[in-house]
Amino acid sequence: MIELVGKIGSMALVDAKHGDIDYNKFAMIGHWLSPGTVWVTSGAVEIGRVDYMRRSGGQLTGSDEDVKADYSAQGQAILMETYRRFVDPRYSVRQVLVEHAHFNNDVSRAHILSLLVRASEQNAVPIVNYNDAVAVEELRKTELSNLAREGKMPVELVDNDETAAQIACLTGAKRLLILSTLDGVYADIKDPGSLIREIRGTKEEVLGKIDEYKSRCVGASRKGAGGAAAKLEYIKPCVRAGIDVIIGSACHDVRNVLSGAVPRTHISVTNG
Repeated sequence: MIELVGKIGSMALVDAKHGDIDYNKFAMIGHWLSPGTVWVTSGAVEIGRVDYMRRSGGQLTGSDEDVKADYSAQGQAILMETYRRFVDPRYSVRQVLVEHAHFNNDVSRAHILSLLVRASEQNAVPIVNYNDAVAVEELRKTELSNLAREGKMPVELVDNDETAAQIACLTGAKRLLILSTLDGVYADIKDPGSLIREIRGTKEEVLGKIDEYKSRCVGASRKGAGGAAAKLEYIKPCVRAGIDVIIGSACHDVRNVLSGAVPRTHISVTNG
């Protein structure tokens, strides 16, 4: 049984000041991970970039898509090796690489669900990432367009926030945890006092509040990130499924984020 699906963003795994992997973050997460949790991780591209620069003294050149694929292929191996180093040796660690097509096909969805459930039964921790190394953006757009023309609501997997939310819904997890470099969702990213600590109510009330806060959320933590508004949109399926959502900072111990001992954004649906 899957109790929790968690996700961490790329920049939370990197020590930007020293241009290196933040091993303390990996240690904190790895020591906490156990069977019954599905962990969705970003970081392959950024860690691959850091590793390539350290070895070559410069960055890759080429198209954005090629560079992203090359860094991802280099970083994914390091990502998994680092998690394995810190996860309790009693537990197996299993790499699961996914793409958008896997969530738009009933057979693939069933296969992924079975894989994740078996991992919890076999004393293993699945670590999931989007397969950037082989993803082709032009093909992805064509496939999604075709699904839309068929009247379907395609799953895009624009980033791993959406990946985590989709996996939480697929597995029927009780909670979804999203970790980044911020303490949660801010109405204004430039105003530290605008943290939205709780969104609570019936499904309809929570969805309405999410739309309200989305219109007020301004900015993102870094260039290219979707920001708080995107996170709130991605978690809507979880709200409809009655899954608790917690958004917090990877600077804090995971246990403290989950318990509410540190600032966070908690989104929950009441039975009323």
